[in-house]
Amino acid sequence: MKNQLTSLELCAGGGGQALGLEMAGFDHAALFENDRHACATLRLNRPEWRVHEHDLFEDFDFSQFRGVDLLAGGLPCPPFSVAGKQLGEKDERNLFTRGVEIATVVKPKAIMFENVRGMLDQSFDAYRDFIELKLRRLGYRVFWKLLQASDFGVPQLRPRVVMVALQRVYVDQFAWPDKDELVDAPTVGEELSDLMAANGWAGAADWARQADKIAPTVVGGSKKHGGPDLGPTRARKAWAELGVEGRTIAEEAPGAEHDGMPRLTVRMVARLQGFPDSWMFSGKKTNSYRQVGNAFPPPVAAAVGRKIAQALGQPVVIREAAE
Repeated sequence: MKNQLTSLELCAGGGGQALGLEMAGFDHAALFENDRHACATLRLNRPEWRVHEHDLFEDFDFSQFRGVDLLAGGLPCPPFSVAGKQLGEKDERNLFTRGVEIATVVKPKAIMFENVRGMLDQSFDAYRDFIELKLRRLGYRVFWKLLQASDFGVPQLRPRVVMVALQRVYVDQFAWPDKDELVDAPTVGEELSDLMAANGWAGAADWARQADKIAPTVVGGSKKHGGPDLGPTRARKAWAELGVEGRTIAEEAPGAEHDGMPRLTVRMVARLQGFPDSWMFSGKKTNSYRQVGNAFPPPVAAAVGRKIAQALGQPVVIREAAE
């Protein structure tokens, strides 16, 4: 049975946001992604989705999606990341402005773009003002929020900035998820104990007991930088405190006679990102891990998506004097 609400997704990656929005009640009119491995992942899990392997800076007639309910995007984060040069809107990888350009053509009822916490830094105040002005002129009201993935049951320190923009008739019905809707996150040990024990590792139970915190932020890297590891030296130290060897990702769970700190598998990291075990990733270890590490956790996308869906179901009349 199809849902009543539709979405168009940009920079869909390995499907974290797309899966979350599906959970929130949106059907995808189409998904755009330029990485062939990520496109294969989307098609593997949802053969019915219209997946376009396409670079958003290349020409495409987006007018065919005009009137879609939601335009969503996990837009690339390097331009605003504290780990990068923070070139922001001047960075050649900045797709935030391109997303707004596509919104002017598609004219969705709502927009949901996700980025790293650096997007809210003071150094980018002028750029956010520029984005808001563009969207206000199109008839939208813009909201920004820093969300912690761990507040939504994701066992990881993963702050993400979400921008939601709604046409004015829906604004009064929108609210961010409140404290009554938040879910406590399990510890890394609680979340991964069964996967660590899958190959009979005798130390799995002891490991799970001492891995008694949520994980640090998973780092996915990019095509140019980063491989199948859990991040730079500081991040690896945090993983070591949880009893995890972070220098590489393992092909499988530790064996029965394993000694020392275990490594995580792609499936384990996917769980720490909030993916269900049923969601498969296409490509070899490096390509699969990159999709997982760069994902927007599905539970967070679902929580915000539900609030957008509620707002779109209850349009209100806006007086001319408003704003």
